[in-house]
Amino acid sequence: MNPTSSTRPAPVGSHVDLTPLRSPRGLRLAGVSFACVFATSSIGRIVTAEPVAGWYRTLVKPSFNPPNWAFPVAWSTLFLLMAVAFFRVLRTPASTPRRGLAIALFVAQLVVNVGWSVAFFGANSPLAGMIVIVPFWGLILATAIVFGRIDRTAGWLLSPYLAWVTFATVLNAAILRLN
Repeated sequence: MNPTSSTRPAPVGSHVDLTPLRSPRGLRLAGVSFACVFATSSIGRIVTAEPVAGWYRTLVKPSFNPPNWAFPVAWSTLFLLMAVAFFRVLRTPASTPRRGLAIALFVAQLVVNVGWSVAFFGANSPLAGMIVIVPFWGLILATAIVFGRIDRTAGWLLSPYLAWVTFATVLNAAILRLN
């Protein structure tokens, strides 16, 4: 054994490049990460397209409601950051503490992400959206915390998502109050 080497594991969040993207494993994990996020994005887009063009236009909205073009720009950026964060967690060794929990939380928040689109837009119901968005926000927060304990960068990559859903919660509440 080299006297300068250590048998201690690297500190959490100090990840050395464990799975390069160019390796077969890295490519598979990136594919899984981006496929999960892309599927969520696609379902959300399908559920919201018609109501945004119809029902949503008829709602009274607060003065701070962004223009409709801002939503796909924001969500595209957020989904990209989410996919990268998920990849960073997936590439850690299976024995990494809390890795399974992190993956479960991430998948759960993706499901609830779609659930909010279905509740608010699919059901044309700001009330249903409000009921879903509160636990959705909590799942994102829990995911960011657990991701951050595994890989600091992955945790921070979810912070714009948490900020956006915080804003969306306020917007959802305002739309509910005004309608």
